[in-house]
Amino acid sequence: MVKSVIDSQRMSGAEIDRKVAELLQAGKGLYSIDAAAFAEAAPDVIITQGLCEVCALDYSEVVKAAATMTRQPEIVSLNPHRLQDILDDIRRVGAATGESPAANVLVDDLRRRIEQIGSREPDRRPRVVCLEWFEPLYSAGHWVPEMVALAGGHDVIGRAGEPSAKIPWQQVVDAQPEVILLMPCGFDVRRTVKESTPLRALPGWNDLPAVRAERVFALNGNAYFSRPGPRLVNGLEILARIIHSDSVEWSVTPSDAARFN
Repeated sequence: MVKSVIDSQRMSGAEIDRKVAELLQAGKGLYSIDAAAFAEAAPDVIITQGLCEVCALDYSEVVKAAATMTRQPEIVSLNPHRLQDILDDIRRVGAATGESPAANVLVDDLRRRIEQIGSREPDRRPRVVCLEWFEPLYSAGHWVPEMVALAGGHDVIGRAGEPSAKIPWQQVVDAQPEVILLMPCGFDVRRTVKESTPLRALPGWNDLPAVRAERVFALNGNAYFSRPGPRLVNGLEILARIIHSDSVEWSVTPSDAARFN
């Protein structure tokens, strides 16, 4: 029903970035609605997001499409920045779809798992850098720094609740991270490993504490870190296992994370 004008499977990360910049500068959208399929679906509720114009259809386009329908659907736009916002959004979606009891049960379970991880106070918090894109370089923001803190680490670049930010490579070098987490938006582990290759050629890469200690990890950002939904808690458990592998019991599979050394 919604189509992207960017073929992310065929384009490299650098090519995707250039194409996105080109389209936005020209005032063109990255997504389009299949009007016929939309009309046929005749939704009662439309769930969309206003967090990122690159990740999904622009909110104004959703409003325009909904206005063409005979029976106006309810539009629920999600714009979370922290884990609590995501839990609140689950309740909002539950209320809009008539599933509040199920939403409340889910939120209670997710909160329990979050608190179980967050209640662990490590003896030491390693310095962590989370990279959300590589060409150009972006640090992960929004809920990711909060997840790192709950998992027992210290995100030395990202700021909780703030958007992902373009950063110079020297900032990573200066941060001297003990753990580097590679989690490009929309990519699984295999694609992350492929896109991360240019990092090895950056000046000072081999001298970083995380690289010397073999504590650089390619993660499934698409499943567990990019999308503001219930699976972020799975991502939190993965981070806890990676950052404090000696004291956390959750397992990590090859589809979740892989060492990048």
